[in-house]
Amino acid sequence: YVGFEAPALSADKIWVLPSADGTANQVLQTNGSGTLSFADGATAVTRPNSSPIVINGDMSVNQRGTITGIASTGIYSLDRIRADIRGGVTLTMSQDASNPTGAGFAKSAKLQITTADSSLDANGLLLLGYHFEGQDLQLLKYGTSSAETVTVAFWIKSNKTGTFQVNLKNAEAYHIGQLVAIAQANTWEYKVITFVGDTGHVIPNGIGDGIRIQFFFNAGSDASGGTTPTSWAGISGDSDDSYTGNINIGGSTNDNVFITGLQFEVGSYTASTLPPFQHESFGENLTRCQRYFLLVPGTLAICASATDIRMPVVPYVPMRTTPSIANIGATLKLNAFSVSGQTQSSANATLLDSSSDSFVVRFQNISGFSTGNAGIMVKASDSNTDGVALASAEL
Repeated sequence: YVGFEAPALSADKIWVLPSADGTANQVLQTNGSGTLSFADGATAVTRPNSSPIVINGDMSVNQRGTITGIASTGIYSLDRIRADIRGGVTLTMSQDASNPTGAGFAKSAKLQITTADSSLDANGLLLLGYHFEGQDLQLLKYGTSSAETVTVAFWIKSNKTGTFQVNLKNAEAYHIGQLVAIAQANTWEYKVITFVGDTGHVIPNGIGDGIRIQFFFNAGSDASGGTTPTSWAGISGDSDDSYTGNINIGGSTNDNVFITGLQFEVGSYTASTLPPFQHESFGENLTRCQRYFLLVPGTLAICASATDIRMPVVPYVPMRTTPSIANIGATLKLNAFSVSGQTQSSANATLLDSSSDSFVVRFQNISGFSTGNAGIMVKASDSNTDGVALASAEL
């Protein structure tokens, strides 16, 4: 005997049952008017990672500010977002307030063409990328029969329609890709794509380059005209990048691309089953970004000589590797404690006594001090102590 016990009701009530049984693990749901149907039940999200694998996927951290005149490879703009550009076009990367309504994001990365070229040089390239440290992706088990499928999701908008190519690249040697379509101009679209695991090749374990996510928006003849690598394949040169998209960003100074909500999940998902984006506080996000790039604040500096000022720095978190140091493009001033402050004749910053967890920045092109004088380094234009040098440990 099997039955259902009706609740106490003050009036008749009819629920219309489905005409057939559902599948395993489905549940009954109502349409709110008494008609029941079977639907997939909600399942708990179980991730092997406690924090989002992509850092700054919401594009909220932008320590460098707007970067103009990008026409070469390896240029970082918004934190963790890299532009690789060559072959005739120039562009600007910036943080923008445009975002997909209701998706939970306030910012996006914007690529804007500023010098157009409708026919890139043979070695031309226009791509954005995200680079992972190899040690952070050992959970993917590449190089074994247990290699994990991964899902890449993101929101994208462009003034152009057409296809672009998304590749995963493993340690400069192997890649897999898919074409993705933008169907409607100037409209945010959500993309979810999966890539099978690479059973044949390990991800190098260390602080160096592991996997890259690459967004190809255009390429010259050296890297186009082949076929999309829909399974893991070896790479011997640019020709193997095999860009086959047709969106071809770069032919007009009206061309642009916006991206936000970049997400990388272990497992195979669709848009309806993908776990929600893992939001972090701005502070958590910034701290993780500072492993790779630090806007060095002005701190206590000591004169090693009349023309040589040295400022010890302990990063908020250890950097990925010993950083490179660059000046901020503005002259600095030492606000000395016991003598008059002096300003650099031209911007200058170099690195001394360096490691990933501490280093000394050396400032020259300045005079008027004595050995042992001390003070705080600031921008000459104002008393702001933030940002007197740039420390980069990017991949």
